[in-house]
Amino acid sequence: MLLAFAMSTDAFAAAVGKGTALKKPTWTEALRTGSIFGTIEAITPLLGWALGYAAAEYVKDWDHWIAVTLLSILGLKMLFSAFQAPEDNEAEKPSRHGFWLLALTGFATSIDAMAVGAGLAFIDVKILPIALSIGIATFLMVTCGVMVGKVLGKFAGRWAEGLGGLLLIGIGFAILYEHLHA
Repeated sequence: MLLAFAMSTDAFAAAVGKGTALKKPTWTEALRTGSIFGTIEAITPLLGWALGYAAAEYVKDWDHWIAVTLLSILGLKMLFSAFQAPEDNEAEKPSRHGFWLLALTGFATSIDAMAVGAGLAFIDVKILPIALSIGIATFLMVTCGVMVGKVLGKFAGRWAEGLGGLLLIGIGFAILYEHLHA
């Protein structure tokens, strides 16, 4: 659950931004955005896992170090991103975002899930339930993020991304601890 939450926080941050950028977010737009992001976020860890699994035989003696390194790098990236100054965009706000813009944004926020999937290939986990959990968590968080975007603004989106980064780092070190003390 923590991994699913951590993977969906950057999508939540993006959704808050998307909700803030709309004239008046509707539930239809929020559900549509959540579906696009959630689907992409569920697929990318599967792709990463498949790539990582193909390489797992060659690196099985130090797989836990790879997992903690990947998760820590991604977590630090999310932390740094959370503290960057937000850009002001004064363009006229649309009432709905285009599909390709949402898909591109969803893919950009799911790159970390792909890398996590690759890292998880080095440890003994069932990837399908994890990918499904990430997709569902992303769907829920993005849907809520769009709806509360105007209320929460950019601060909450950045805060959520920072928390997600800390969770990724924590998960990485938990994996390392488990492998070193098992």
